[in-house]
Amino acid sequence: MDNATFRSNTVLSDVHLHCPNKRHLMVRLNTVGQPVFLSYFKLLWNTEDSSPEKDVREATTEREHPYGSGDVLCDKDGNNLKKERETNIEGVEALLDDDGDLEVVRRPRSASDLEAENLLRDRVYPVILMKGGEDAFEDEEQGGTCSDVVKIEHTMATPLEDVGKQVWRAAFLLADYILFQRDMFRCCSVLELGGGTGITSIIMGIVAKRVYCTDVGEDLLAMCEQNVALNKHLMEPGRGEVKVKELDWLKDEFCTDPEAPYSWSEEEIADLHDHCTVIMAADVFYDDDLTDALFRTLYRITHNLRNSCTVYIALEKRLNFTLRHMDVTCEAYSHFRNTLNDLENLQDGKMKYTVEPIKLDFCQFLVYERIEQLELWRIVAEQLT
Repeated sequence: MDNATFRSNTVLSDVHLHCPNKRHLMVRLNTVGQPVFLSYFKLLWNTEDSSPEKDVREATTEREHPYGSGDVLCDKDGNNLKKERETNIEGVEALLDDDGDLEVVRRPRSASDLEAENLLRDRVYPVILMKGGEDAFEDEEQGGTCSDVVKIEHTMATPLEDVGKQVWRAAFLLADYILFQRDMFRCCSVLELGGGTGITSIIMGIVAKRVYCTDVGEDLLAMCEQNVALNKHLMEPGRGEVKVKELDWLKDEFCTDPEAPYSWSEEEIADLHDHCTVIMAADVFYDDDLTDALFRTLYRITHNLRNSCTVYIALEKRLNFTLRHMDVTCEAYSHFRNTLNDLENLQDGKMKYTVEPIKLDFCQFLVYERIEQLELWRIVAEQLT
């Protein structure tokens, strides 16, 4: 299992690959035979201090990853690198061989070389996690307390229809924003559309009163429910309730079948309509039909809410070369933007939607690449009637 094997329809999130020096623990096979892995994601903030300024400062100074937004070296690392280059230029003379070709003098390996190697992406070496073996790996790998580690079960490569079983960068971006603005989300009632593995709902559960994490597929919802159970330690007693529910965007009604394992009760539907003030979605725009279905669902739910609602959407603009256009395009993103514009320009006399992008100048609380293709949008939904 040292090298991953992919079929033509395989989709892979590189979030799982960009975890230097971390074991990927294979815990089981899911119902369709896909390997399920357990990964640990450390929160780079102090949950014991409620001061946002102190948390931001600590998250900045204790950042484990040497890169910030846009993979720019921090000042300290940049100065060290500049000094190192100047030293190398002064200390190495250009030598020519008999033919006049330049002979490159290799400098001896140093500690800085070893540190640089650690920044490279490692191959994924899955380790089968035997029953009762979690503690040994956890103590060895994390070096942190349980209160700052998020445990997520996920797959690493799936067909397109199962992408919700992976962890995606936009989910980390939205999680960063939640932690950065946690006072704003404190004690809210929240709905997540397309929750996938549940990592964003789990982060929201740290500060919110109640989170409804929704998706489709019994196997995916079971994985999400397991992740919620794995992270109960992050949530305060009496707060941070995360409920995993089925919500199919292609259907007009909530699933209320009592025989279905993740169905809604009438009380839960009423609670959502009466108290929900935040809706969120992360990296769910990859298919035009599903994008249309999500916006229809978004309209239907916001229209039925008692209060005004704010929607947060995080996504990654993925560029692809297409033979049809003979150019690099991003059709899924273009369709999302067109649909978003249609929502903002909607004039049905019932709802008003105000759309604005959010600047990505807030600090990171999770280790990932905050690439320039990531975007975060805010939509304020107000009822007119």
